[in-house]
Amino acid sequence: MLPHKQIELKLQAAVREILPDADVSAVLVRPCDPKFGDYQSNALMSLAKVRKLNPRQLATDTLAKLDVSDLCEKVEIAGAGFLNFRLKNSVLTQTLEAAARGEHLFFEKVGGDVLARGQADQQVSPTVRTVVIDFSSPNVAKPMHVGHIRSTGIGDALQRTLRLLGHRVITDNHIGDWGTQFGKLLLGWKQILNRQTLDRDPIAEMERLYKVINAECDANPARLEEAKTELVKLQAGDAENISIWK
Repeated sequence: MLPHKQIELKLQAAVREILPDADVSAVLVRPCDPKFGDYQSNALMSLAKVRKLNPRQLATDTLAKLDVSDLCEKVEIAGAGFLNFRLKNSVLTQTLEAAARGEHLFFEKVGGDVLARGQADQQVSPTVRTVVIDFSSPNVAKPMHVGHIRSTGIGDALQRTLRLLGHRVITDNHIGDWGTQFGKLLLGWKQILNRQTLDRDPIAEMERLYKVINAECDANPARLEEAKTELVKLQAGDAENISIWK
């Protein structure tokens, strides 16, 4: 379990001792400006305001019930009732070592069910789902760019997370090597291909073909129909177009 969640659970327990009727779900611990520590909680001020209590006194009373000495250096009360937590170096070391070992710090599987650590009353559905993730799917008629890297990174992160949670994941990084764009490339290949440039830098030449024909298709519907005709021939198995495509 991550250190801030351990602190949070202990803080909620301490608040319950002081305010038994309090809804502690809003008593959270969050990262803060490093000059104040590693984590901070301002939840006591909200609880005090609702009950017309002195927030700093509530913080003092809560701190008297709170024992996080295994995790933190001395907890500080700041301002009107902020609690500032600074982790011990040994805790940081243990957390990093656990992550390096591949331990899952955000959840654990109990009896086959995935439970959020520290929230055993909030059981996640154990139903295994089949999830299909289609990501990146570059149009290979053009060079890839940073947008494809972003999409690939997001898709990969999603599939890893879902697999980690026990679901069956099917990933599809569809290669866009079929469709109207290849009708345009075929048209360009047959009409304006520069063989010397193709031999020297094939990617650049293919990009040039696509840009020229695509611009012509945008300006002239008749050129688009020519490109579509080349695509239909490709789809029908025309020997010349299949050979160029390969």
